[in-house]
Amino acid sequence: MHKLLPIIATQNGSHPGGRSAMTCRFRCGDACFHEVPNTSGNEYVGDVIAGALSRRSMVRAAAVVTVAAAAGAAGVTNAPSADAAPLTGKPVVPATPGKPDAQAARGLRYGSVAPNLTDAVVVPEGYEQNVVIRWGEPIVKGAPAFDPENQTGAAQAGQFGYNNDFLALLPLPGECDRQLLVANHEYTDEILMFRGYDPANPTRQQVEVAWAAHGLAAVVVQEDRRTGKLTAVPRHHLNRRVTATTEFRLTGPAAGSDLLKTSADPTGRKVYGTLNNCSGGTTPWGTTLHGEENFNQYFANSSRPTDKRYGIGTGATERKWERFDKRFDVAQEPNEVHRFGYVVEFDPYDPSSTPRKHTALGRFKHEAATVRLTADGRPVIYSGDDERFDYFYKFVSSKKMKRGSSRAVREHNLSLLDEGTLYVAKLTGDSPAIEIDGTGKLPADGEFDGSGEWIPLATATAKGAVSHVEGMTADEVFVFTRLAGDKVGATKMDRPEDIEPSPVTGKVYVALTNNSNRGVGSNAKADEANPRNSNKHGHILELTEHRSRPESLKFGWTLFLVAGDPNDPNTYFAGFPKSGVSPISCPDNVAFDPHGNLWISTDGNQLGSHDGLFGVATKGARRGELKQFLTVPTGAETCGPLIQDRRVLVAVQHPGEIDGASVEKPASTWPDGSGKIVRPAVVSVWRKDGRDIGI
Repeated sequence: MHKLLPIIATQNGSHPGGRSAMTCRFRCGDACFHEVPNTSGNEYVGDVIAGALSRRSMVRAAAVVTVAAAAGAAGVTNAPSADAAPLTGKPVVPATPGKPDAQAARGLRYGSVAPNLTDAVVVPEGYEQNVVIRWGEPIVKGAPAFDPENQTGAAQAGQFGYNNDFLALLPLPGECDRQLLVANHEYTDEILMFRGYDPANPTRQQVEVAWAAHGLAAVVVQEDRRTGKLTAVPRHHLNRRVTATTEFRLTGPAAGSDLLKTSADPTGRKVYGTLNNCSGGTTPWGTTLHGEENFNQYFANSSRPTDKRYGIGTGATERKWERFDKRFDVAQEPNEVHRFGYVVEFDPYDPSSTPRKHTALGRFKHEAATVRLTADGRPVIYSGDDERFDYFYKFVSSKKMKRGSSRAVREHNLSLLDEGTLYVAKLTGDSPAIEIDGTGKLPADGEFDGSGEWIPLATATAKGAVSHVEGMTADEVFVFTRLAGDKVGATKMDRPEDIEPSPVTGKVYVALTNNSNRGVGSNAKADEANPRNSNKHGHILELTEHRSRPESLKFGWTLFLVAGDPNDPNTYFAGFPKSGVSPISCPDNVAFDPHGNLWISTDGNQLGSHDGLFGVATKGARRGELKQFLTVPTGAETCGPLIQDRRVLVAVQHPGEIDGASVEKPASTWPDGSGKIVRPAVVSVWRKDGRDIGI
C-alpha cells in the first residue's frame, strides 16, 4: 500500500469533472463553461441512475446483505467515505488494497491499488512496468532526437506526437515478437511544451510544432518474450506520423457536397489534417478508426447557429492558429469547420495510404468508433458524442466484409463505412412520467430500466443518400448530425464517452463521464432514465440489442455501474456488495480483456485521488466486482487501455497538467525525473512472474 499524500488544493479546483483549468482550456476549449450547445427539448438520461440505485437497493436488499456478510467473513472491510472530505482530506481507501483474491473473477485476481497522489504510475504488487514510447521520440527515418529547447515542426512530424490517447496493437506477420502500435495524439498543451510560452502571442514555429504534434502515430514495438515489456523500434518502414497537415480523403455521402467545399478544395473531397482524436477502435479487416472529438476549439470567429450547436466560438481561439492559417477562421473559410468531426479510418499496414474521413458516420464530437459484425458480416459502428446532454449513435453498413488480404479485398473493405444507415438512440422508461419526481423515488412498479429504439437519420447507398429527418437534406444530416438528433427526439446523455460491445456477450457498454448541470436553469429535468440530481461521478449503461443482433432497431437498457464512493447510497456496482469494490469517479475509455471483464479508465476523478484504470466483472457470480489496477501521475488522465493476456497498456495523457504549471514550474517529474520536461507516454504493465494478467 502506498503512502497517501495530502491533496493539492489546486489539483482539481472548481472545474467540472475534476479537471484543471489548464486541461479545460487546451483539451476541450472550456466546453463545460460555455452555454450548453443542446437546447432542444429532448428527454435527458443522466439522473435516471439514482432511481435505479434506490430500486435495486430495496428490491435486492436481502440478497446483497447475505453476500456482503459472506464477504465480510472472508476479511473484506468497509471503505471510509470520500465525500467527507472531497478535495482536502485523504482519498477514500478501497477494501483490502494490495491483497489478491483467488475468488475474484478470472482476469481480476490482482491486489487492488489504493487511491493515492503518487507522481508515478502505481501498479499492483507483483507487477512491473516500462515506458514504451514518449512524446518526441523519433520514429520515422531521418527524424532527429528530441530537443525540447529547439523543437521544430519538421522534427515533430517524424517524432511520436503529444498527448497519446487511443491505442491499438496489431499483429505483424513475419516479424518475430513484434507488433504494430497505433496511437491517437489528441491535443497539445503549449504551456507545458514550450519554455516561456506566451498564450497571447504564439510564434509561427510553436504553432507548426503543435500542428505536427496532433494526429496519429504508427510505430512497431518489440516484445520481450519473457515478460510483457515492449520497446519501440525506431525507423521501421511501417512507422508513420499523420498530423494536422496530412492529406485526407473525404468519403461517403457528403463528400463533394457544397457544405464541404472551400477555396483550397473546390471539390469538397480533400482535407488537410485531423484534430483532437480521442478514442477509437480497430476493425476486423485490419484498419483503425479514430474519432475527431473537440474539433470546435480550433476554429475562430463564427456567427452561425449551426456552429453554435457545435460549441464553436465567436472570437479568437486559445491557440490562435487562425493567425497563421485562414482555414481556422470561420469568417474567412466558412466550410472548413464542416470538414472536421468525423471518424477517421487509417491503414497502418500501408505507409503510402491516404487516411479517410467517413461522412456516413455523421459529424459530431466522436468519442470512440467500435465495431461489431452482424451474422452476415456487415459492420456496425458505435460512437458517442462527448458533450453534456448529447447523444450516442450507431451506423449499420449495408456492405459485407470480405476475407483476405489482396488489394481488391482491402479496397472493398475500406469502403464498408460509406454505405448504410446512421441511427441515434432514444431511451424510454417503463413508468408514467408523473411517478418520476426528480428525487430518485422509485416508480410504482419498483423497477428502473427500460427499452430503447434506434431512430434512423439517413441512409447512404451507391446511388445516393436519403434523409429520414423532416426538413433536412441527407447532406445536412451527415454534416449537422447533432441538429438531426435534436429533430427526431434523441435522448440527452451525460457526456457519452467510449462505447464498447462485449466480445463475449454482445452487450454494449456506454461510459457516461459526468454532468453536474442536470436541472440547472433551463437545462433538461429528470425523467425515468435520469433520477440523479447531481452526476459529478458518472455512470455506465448496459444495452442489450434485441435478439443480441447488432443491427436491431430495438434494445433494452439497464443500470450497470453508478460511480462514486461505495459508501454513498447513490452508487451501484451491478448488485455486487459495495464493501468489496474500489471507489471510482468519471469513467471515460473502456475496453475488454480476453475473459470478458470490462476495464475502465477515468478522467477527472472527483474523489480526491489520481485517475486510474479499473477492471470489473460483467457476468457470473462476481458481476459488478470492481478493482483498481493502476493510477497515473499528477495531473494525468488514463487513456487508451488495452488489455491482453500478458500485458496491460495505458496512454498516460497530459501528466503535470495542473493550474499554474509550466515548463519552468512543473507540477510533475514523470516520466524521466527532476530536471526533465514532463512528457506524455505509453506504458506497458506485466506480471513479474511472466504469467497472464489477473490469473
